Amino acid sequence: MEEIVRSYLETWNKTDKDARRKRIEAIFSDDCRYTDPMASVSGKDGIDGFIGAVQQQFAGVVFVLAGRVDAHHDVARFTWHAMAPGVTEPVAIGFDVMVTDEGRIKEVVGFLDKAPG
Repeated sequence: MEEIVRSYLETWNKTDKDARRKRIEAIFSDDCRYTDPMASVSGKDGIDGFIGAVQQQFAGVVFVLAGRVDAHHDVARFTWHAMAPGVTEPVAIGFDVMVTDEGRIKEVVGFLDKAPG
């Protein structure tokens, strides 16, 4: 499960549209969903569009795993940090719950512990 979480966070860091889409195709199920306080999207197109919009709004920010992945069955929870270039403190901190199906991401529900100002 940790490998899937790391791949998921790497997807958020893919600024090349084609490379990002290729990763989305590989790790998300066809009926995937993503929900957080700022968005609720479904399908690979919805997730791709949302990640692209976040990358435009927060250019240069890199998402990293902050701590260990806690998982059982097909569910994982983990904390991430959004790090901006030249800044030592995270500009955002989130807590996500991920549900997988046959090794692919089916749903992510995110919570923001710290949002950018």
